[in-house]
Amino acid sequence: MYDTSPPSIGPLLRELRDGNLAAFNELLPLVYDELHRLAERQRRRWQGDETLDTTALVHEAYLKLAGQQAPEWETRAHFLAVAATAMRQILIDYAKRKCAAKRGGLQPRVPLHEVESALQGGAASDGGEEGLVALDDALRRLGRANERQMRIVECRFFAGMSIEETAEALGLSPATVKRGWAVAQAWLYRDLRAAAGPGHGS
Repeated sequence: MYDTSPPSIGPLLRELRDGNLAAFNELLPLVYDELHRLAERQRRRWQGDETLDTTALVHEAYLKLAGQQAPEWETRAHFLAVAATAMRQILIDYAKRKCAAKRGGLQPRVPLHEVESALQGGAASDGGEEGLVALDDALRRLGRANERQMRIVECRFFAGMSIEETAEALGLSPATVKRGWAVAQAWLYRDLRAAAGPGHGS
């Protein structure tokens, strides 16, 4: 019977922390499939837009991660959480450029249903990039109020990690992650409603 568990990347992560950046080239093949799955999850939020495909997103994230000096990745889960954050930043920057091009640089009024759909994991509709950009802005505001809750949202929402995987990535207990996830979602809903302005319902 074959062992289907993922290979250990602990020694390579230790080499990277010790400054051996060449170890990153050995790390990539071991995590490529997982990076591809992460990219597919992220790409589903940009439904109907094939300009930045899954493979391109993986490669851009690879370049972003490879450029880090002496990264402090502790475990596979921690590395994947950092990769998911890198992909989110790449896609949000891309969405912001699209929004600016469409709106002539003006800040649009974002329908609340767009940001609520994004928070619930829905794909962006045609022109729905504004909702995802608004969600990212709200997440940054949450980070200023509570960085740990922001990291939980990044792992749970953007990386699609389970409670247990998020706990491993962030060095927290599952119970702490579960509470933080619930509180962060409520905070984001309130923030998004306030940002959407009056007339969007409670």
